[in-house]
Amino acid sequence: MTYGEAKPEIYVQMGHKDAVNSVCFSPDGKYIASGSKDNTIKLWEASTGALVRTFDGHEDEVDSVCFSSDGKYIASGSMDTTIKLWEASTGELLRTVERHTDAVNSVCFSPDGNYIASGSSDNTITLWEVSMEEVEWTHDEYEDRVTSVCFSPDSNYIASGSWDNTIQLLEVSMGGVVWTVNGHESEVNSVCFSPDGKYIASGGDNTIKLWEASTGEVVWTANRHTDVVLSVAFSPDGKYIASGSWDNAIKLWEVSTGEVVWTAKRHKGAVNSVCFSPDGKYIASGSLDGTIRLWDVKSGEEVAQFICFSDGEWVAITSEGYYNASANGEKYLNVRVGNEVYGVERYRDMFYRPDLVKHALEGI
Repeated sequence: MTYGEAKPEIYVQMGHKDAVNSVCFSPDGKYIASGSKDNTIKLWEASTGALVRTFDGHEDEVDSVCFSSDGKYIASGSMDTTIKLWEASTGELLRTVERHTDAVNSVCFSPDGNYIASGSSDNTITLWEVSMEEVEWTHDEYEDRVTSVCFSPDSNYIASGSWDNTIQLLEVSMGGVVWTVNGHESEVNSVCFSPDGKYIASGGDNTIKLWEASTGEVVWTANRHTDVVLSVAFSPDGKYIASGSWDNAIKLWEVSTGEVVWTAKRHKGAVNSVCFSPDGKYIASGSLDGTIRLWDVKSGEEVAQFICFSDGEWVAITSEGYYNASANGEKYLNVRVGNEVYGVERYRDMFYRPDLVKHALEGI
């Protein structure tokens, strides 16, 4: 087939999808869970880009999702003020917890699987006992919303970030404050422990900060983003930090130096969430533009993007333009050749290549 001098380029029609607020890899790396402004949680197969199932039940947008350490459960926090616990393999809603009085911005399972911590716009953190659905304690020493909570690897501590510009370290056993630091000039949107528990990374204003977990002393500060940092995550080996920002960029930082390794700017909206795959080879990002994108950690190149539409159809597209799609997902794809735009069916034989999508994702 001859297509002329202009190279056909596939693209997705805009305006049919909602912001992705949170992404999380399953512990075995086979799946990605995403929480969305459309009030749902979606489970994606990482190796094919296929949408496995949708979890319905929240009455407002889902701000946070987290897998349990054994991969059996997904916890979600929503603007509807609830936390929900789901069975990952079936999508069954196991329980709903209603204790917060405002949006639940962050949920996190303890590594030992016994607890869920939640941070809310009601200016509190609550610790929940998973099996009994009982509240262990509530911590309310904040002057503004709690945006992020994260357990230490040994499950003994919780780090928190708040719009009151502080980071706090709490003891899980009693909820007592170990230390509080006020190191950002404005809101703290994300905190994360390093895999060895020695450090805490925080993202807020337009900076990333690295802290000594034992003392709360700052190790380094970096301000290479041009807008507010929304998410930070450590790589599984502890050598890198990924960050996402309102400037639409993802950056990879070297922990030992605080230097930027690479910057990727393919999203068309703020990057709300970043997460490493368990093997550390890939980063998943969720964005205001409605897409989930996968990135190669070594090169910083985009591997593929996953998109789900309001009618439940989905597409997965590699950086080369090859795609996999649900039965009617192709209706959201067009092809541009020079200044002309065509429906994808005219070029389906060129671009519909689930085999090449799977090949691109086979390392995940």
